[in-house]
This record gives sequence, C-alpha cells and structure tokens, in this order.
Amino acid sequence: MNDVSSNNELKVNFRLNGMPHSYSGDPFKRVANVLREDYGLTGTKIGCDAGDCGACTVLIDGEQACGCLVPIAQIDNSEIETVENIQTSELGDALQRSFLHHGAAQCGICTPGMLVAATSLLSQNPKPDRAAVEDTLGGVLCRCTGYRNIVDAVLEAYRFVDADTAAAPETDAVGSRLERVDGLPKVTGDDKFGADYAPSDALWLRVLRSPHARATFKINDLDAFLADNTDIETILTAADVPGENSFGIYPDLKDQPVFADGLVRYRGEAVLAVVGTKEAVDSLDFATLPIDWTPEAPISGVSAALHEGAASVHANTPDNVLTRGRLRKGTTDGAFDNGAVATGDLQTAFVEHAYIEPEAGFAERVGNRIEITACTQAPYMDLDECARVLGVEKDAVRIIPSACGGGFGGKLDASIQLPLAVAAWKLKRPVRAIYTRIESMASSTKRHPATITARAAADPDGLLSAFEMQADFDTGAYASWGPTVADRVPVHATGPYLVPNVSVDSRSIYTNAPPSGAFRGFGVPQAAILQERLYDDLAEQLGLDPFEFRHRNAIRTGVPTATGQVLTHSVGLVECLDALRPHWDTLRTEADRQNASNGTTRRRGVGVGCMWYGCGNTSMSNPSTMHVTLERDGKLTLFSGAVDIGQGSNTVMLQICADALGLPPADFSLVLGDTDLTADAGKTSASRQTFVSGKAAYNAGRAMRAEILRLANAGDGATLRLEGATVIVEEDGRTGTLDLTSLPTEGNGDIVLKSEGTFDPPTTPLDADGQGDPYATFGFAAQIADLEVDLELGTVHLRKIVAAHDLGRAINPTLVEGQIHGGIAQGIGLALMEEYIPGRTENLHDYLIPTFGDVPDIDVIVVEDPEPHGPYGAKGIGEPALVPTAPAIFGAIRHATGVRVSQVPLLPHRLKTELDALKESKS
Repeated sequence: MNDVSSNNELKVNFRLNGMPHSYSGDPFKRVANVLREDYGLTGTKIGCDAGDCGACTVLIDGEQACGCLVPIAQIDNSEIETVENIQTSELGDALQRSFLHHGAAQCGICTPGMLVAATSLLSQNPKPDRAAVEDTLGGVLCRCTGYRNIVDAVLEAYRFVDADTAAAPETDAVGSRLERVDGLPKVTGDDKFGADYAPSDALWLRVLRSPHARATFKINDLDAFLADNTDIETILTAADVPGENSFGIYPDLKDQPVFADGLVRYRGEAVLAVVGTKEAVDSLDFATLPIDWTPEAPISGVSAALHEGAASVHANTPDNVLTRGRLRKGTTDGAFDNGAVATGDLQTAFVEHAYIEPEAGFAERVGNRIEITACTQAPYMDLDECARVLGVEKDAVRIIPSACGGGFGGKLDASIQLPLAVAAWKLKRPVRAIYTRIESMASSTKRHPATITARAAADPDGLLSAFEMQADFDTGAYASWGPTVADRVPVHATGPYLVPNVSVDSRSIYTNAPPSGAFRGFGVPQAAILQERLYDDLAEQLGLDPFEFRHRNAIRTGVPTATGQVLTHSVGLVECLDALRPHWDTLRTEADRQNASNGTTRRRGVGVGCMWYGCGNTSMSNPSTMHVTLERDGKLTLFSGAVDIGQGSNTVMLQICADALGLPPADFSLVLGDTDLTADAGKTSASRQTFVSGKAAYNAGRAMRAEILRLANAGDGATLRLEGATVIVEEDGRTGTLDLTSLPTEGNGDIVLKSEGTFDPPTTPLDADGQGDPYATFGFAAQIADLEVDLELGTVHLRKIVAAHDLGRAINPTLVEGQIHGGIAQGIGLALMEEYIPGRTENLHDYLIPTFGDVPDIDVIVVEDPEPHGPYGAKGIGEPALVPTAPAIFGAIRHATGVRVSQVPLLPHRLKTELDALKESKS
C-alpha cells in the first residue's frame, strides 16, 4: 500500500531488476524518469514523452509498458524489468547476441525498447512466428533499420542459446560480416546519448520559441521578471551572445540567429533561453515571460514567396530567391518537336527526420575553453560555429560527440550546441538541455518541399533525346543547406541515363517555414520521382516495357553525363538492372495474371525506379584525415573523427584500416569524434564517409604498415602479427621481430609510431552551364516495388521490394543490407505517409513514420563494380538506398491503377481522389 507523507510525497515499494527498492517523491513522476534520474538506469530511453515511440518500454509485472506514461504511484508492489537486466537470463543474453549478429541495432536509441518488448514475447514463446514478433514489437518505432533485421534477430534468438558465437577467422576484414565494434553497449543499454549524462551540478536550459510563423516582438523588463523568479539563474537573449549572433552552413551565408532579435521568421524559432535548476525551469510558466508579439502575415510556400509584391523574408533578398542552380548540355531548342514527349509536374511536402533521439547535450567552461558534448553529425562544423558565436578562437572550443540516436542530415546544422555554449560561457557553470519531441520537430530542419515541372523526349527507337526541368525548393526561413540542394539537383535531374540535350534550372526560395536542410539525398529523391514518372510515360507512348526502356537508356562507361563528365569506371546501373530482370519478369507476369482473374477491389502492380548519386560534396573539396598510433606497449589505436550515426562507420573504418595495415581488427583500440583528439574527417553526410574517410583510413593504415616494414627491413609482401610489445614480421619463410620498447617515443608520451592518412576526392568546379566533374564517383541502383492497391479505400499494401545496388565494394555486407533496408523504409514514408505541417504534426502520433507493418520483405542484391578511388573499391550507400524507392512504388501504383502521381505523399484520400477522377474520365 502507498504511504503518503505530509508534504505529499509518496512512498512506493517495488522490485527493480530482481532487487527490492523503495521510492519516496512525487507520485506523478513517470517511471522512465525515476529509472533514469533516481536510479541511473539510462538504458531506458525517452524519445517522445507521449507513449508514441516506445523507446521507454519496460516490463511491469511481465507486461510491456511505456515508462514515460506510467506514474510511479501505479507500480507499488510491482516488478519492473529494464534493458539492463535482460542479459542476466539465458534467453535475454541470446537475444542480445542475435541482435548483434543480425545488425539489428544501428544508432541504438530504439534498441533497448525493442529488446525489452521482445523479451516479453520470448519468455512465453521462445520460437514465435513473424506475425507474433511484429505484433509484439509494433509499439516501438525505429527510424534506422527498416525493421527486417530486428524481426530476424528475434525469430532466431533461440539459436544463440548455448551457441558458440565466436566469429570464424577471416582472411580479410574487408568483405566480412564483422559485428559492430560499438554494438555491445547498444544492446546492453550502456550507450550514452546526449540526454544520458552531464555533470551533477549542471544547470538546465530551456528555450522559448516563437508561436508565430512571422512576427515582430519586444522583450520587456527581464530584470524585474528575474527579481520575481529568484530560482531562475538567468535569461539569455540576442544581447547575451558574446560573438556573432548568426550561424549557417556556408562561410558567407550566416543568416540564422542563435536568438531572434526583434523578428521571428518561423514557428519554433528560438527567442530566448531560461537557465536555472531543473525544478525552477520545469515549474516556470513560460507564458508569463514579458514578451509583446505583433504577428504578421506569413509567406507560406514558394508560390507566395515569388508572387509580385510579396514581402521579403530577408531584407537583403527582396525576391526571396536564396540561390539558383543551372545546367545546360547541347540544346533543347526543337528537341521536343518530334518523337514521344512526356510532360508533368510534382508537388512534395516537408518531411521530418523523426530521429528517435531529440537533441540533447551539455556544455561546460574549462578555463578559457568551452567543451560541448552533444549529438551531432558534424563536430568540426559545430566547433567553427560555436567559436564564431562566442567570439573566441577555434582552439578554445572542444566538441565531444555523444552517441547519436539517428540523424539522416537533421543533426548536421548546429542546434542545441549554440545556446548551451552561450549559457555555459556566461555563467561559468555546466549547463545541459534536452529538447522535447515537439520542440525538436518544430525547430529542426526538414526535407525541402519541391515544386517541379519537367518534360522529356525520346526518339522512335526509345532513346532519350531531351530533358528539361524547372525545380523550386522551399528552403524555409534560413539558408541551411538550400544552396546544396539547388546545386545538386541539376546534376542528377535526368537520372542515370544518357540524354544528349538537357536544360535544368533550380531555385532555393525563402519562406516563413522551418528551415529546410539536409535529408538523405539533398533534393535528389524529389526530382527522381518526377523524372522516373516521365520515363514511364515515354515507355507507354512508345509501347516499350518500362524496365526495357531504362535498360536501353542506362548510362554506361565512356559516355558523357549531363555535366559532360565521362565516367570511366564503376558505372554499375546496367548490372543492377540485369540482376533485377528475372524478378521483374516474374513479378509483372504474376501481377498481370492476378489482376486478370481478380474479382475484388484490389489491384496488384509492379514498378521499377533507378537512381544515381554523387558521393561527397558537389564540386567542392571535402577531405578527411585519419591517424593511427602504435605505443611502446603494443597498443594500436585508430583515431577517427567520422561520426557514426548508426550507419556503421566506426566498424567500416576499422575494417579498412586493419586490412591496409595487415593486422586484425581485434588488435585495435578506437578513439572517436572528439575534436581535441581526432582530425577533421568531414561531415557525416552525402554518402561520403565510407568513400572519403574510408580512403583516409586506408592511407593511414598503409602508412603505418610502410613504417613498420621499413624498420623491420621487410618488403610489402610480409605478414605482420602484434604480440604484446613486439611486432612479428614474416617474409619468405623468415621471421623477424620489431621490439617497440626499443623505439624512441614522441615527446613525453608512449607513442613510438604515428601515421596519417588523408583523402580528398578529385572533382572540378562547375562552370556557368553546370559543366564539369562534380563528383569523383557515383552510386547506382535500381529497385522493384510489388504492391496492391485497394480501389475503394485508396490504400496501398506493399508486398515486396527488390533492391539492386552498385556500391563498388561491400566492406561489411551486414551493414550494407541494414542501410538499404533503412533507406527503403524512409522511401516508403516519403512516398505514402510522411507530411510535416508546422503546428499540426509536431509529434510522433500525428506525424506518421513507417512501422513494422508498413515495411515489406526486402531482397537486397549487392552489385560490386569497384571504384578505383575508393578504399578497396568501395563507394557510399546511405543516400542511394532511399532514392529509387518512391519512384518504384509510384510506378507500381500506376501499373495497378493507371494513376500518375503529382502530389507527394500519396495519402489514401489523395489516391482515392485520383482513382475517382480517372474512373470518371474513362466513363
């Protein structure tokens, strides 16, 4: 029975992970917060505080519960089990090992919830079927994996009971299915994300954000407000920023303030920050802050922004056009006069990254330096922006990336780091913050909405002859990555096909919407939807199979792209299509046969979509640097600044470096991300880390190997072994040794050998017509979607996706498959579900992302057409995984129904409207 004290504190008795405990405190405090704050069990994550994401799943008396919803008062005399206890049981330990084996944990933020939910099932049924797994785990969301490997891990957990899971020895690390080197803390709950730790004396920061899309405001007497609220330490405004109150991606385009200064340009913009104890900040009524608002009519959408007489979002950009992209090849004049011509338009929506981990972290001033620990994809860019905002030299800033619970481009822009830095610098005390789910979604960047018109022409033989596109992108209130989108889309607009005459214009346009930033593709997924639709139109007009049309026009080695670049190697689209052809023939035949005999309202369709994607920055230097050290006691360390946001770069860098050096991955230690300890590896974006940083890791490994062989007087054909402080060198039947203790050390440390590897992909600037070599290499892919459409409801049921991807070389096939699965899941969301509406879909209940039931079976076909510039021939896979999915889905819907998509996402009511209109036109 609960005991209530005189101060309304409640005493609750319960068992936690098998041990008796008593809690006295606020009866309404949620179980998840009690576990994390009072017992230090941070394996239970909080992603939404609303029971929508399931990251906080715990077992209460053996049943799943969302810890963020259940008040502590409700668990008196109950048994609570968290992820930290799973490994204590034989089956739980097997489940964790199965997760590692299958690559079921990527970023790891949802993994504890998944494991706990799975435990509730396996404790009752150690060998469940797939439906039971999907049903039991259905309340936990994952944004990374696409769910398939999670299901497989649960289904096969029983195989790991009493199993010897020691990895079989591999001749080479590259190409092996090495388990994630950072995987264990992901499945035990020990991984530390930005919300999981901070100094015990840290103050808390909470940002007040604009409730208006466009408004002027005046902050009144804050001194008087603070006098009335003595528990608040300080309130920070634009006037408190010691350096420049502006930040941004580009050196000459810093248009976003840390705190708005009298004018807000989007709903969710930061106005001020309140700093104090957690209790003080949580109890403060933010509506009482002394601010007077004067709302103005917002500019909503690119049409309004471009309308004659429209107000300016920024005074220095009166026409609201942030930047333009342009490409010309040949001439399109007269190119549409003969042959088949297809014309179309497309409107896409804002898409939210919806990473399960909201932004979180802390900052502390250490002497005359600031140290910031937070989730990020770009530590060195954060360093630059924090130095600018604080008005200090760059060497006065240290960025320490926490574990990152998903990013997908959304954690490239500086966000929580900046107000934390200002607060900690001013107060000379540690300050921490955790954004709420609503705050994260309201303030963070989005995928650019696109307004696109295009036309394509083909000759009677089915060969493309011309392509034109005009693409406008809503970049929101601030530039963010808008210039990158405008530059990248023209290069990719034709898709991976040979087109002799091309004209493309693009614009990024300011509006009073949340800033649009980087999101897995930089505008290419939007353009690919319309591009592939037009090619389906042309194939239909010419009486060609849409698959054959693509094969006929697929770009090959030795022919010029739209930018005039001649690709001489690693152009694997034809190989991807050849690998898919048997699947296409079988599935299309099955679909046509089913539709011919089907008397129901369900129609089956099969579609195909292709893509290409340039790895790295467009026509810009984007180098990476890695280091390897060897100490006198034999400690071998790879220093990598490439941030792993779930894609597996920590493991991939190690595999590459290990093979390059000639020692097994197990011999290495890793130092990751910290800007004081690692060199700049560039941003985790643009599918560049495996290609660019991987080559830097390769070069660092080769350099260390060369130095060891020089000292051992051995040739490159020698093999190496590291045994304690001795390197064993074997060559031509002879064995030599290198005693590390005999080598001089660097300075006062223990390092005896140090190597550096750098790589910057060879590119050239684009001229005024968009001609040049924008990327050193491209990834290629083709995907098939098999689905059914309910003609009465407008719903779409996906049956299967078959994905063939040319990624040069699969450094780790398990990680590659995981990236493709996850990209496809996000492509499904883009096509059919996801639409961010400011003020309306700022949570994971109203904003829908794919769940277990939305992602079908996925067959992955890896095509390896080696890239000579890449490490062991490898290219990137992050963005390519997503790009062709939506086009393939829309092609399948067209095959099933005849509907040509023009607005994305194709929600059921939109598809039903299109179906009704098509039916009416035929009647």
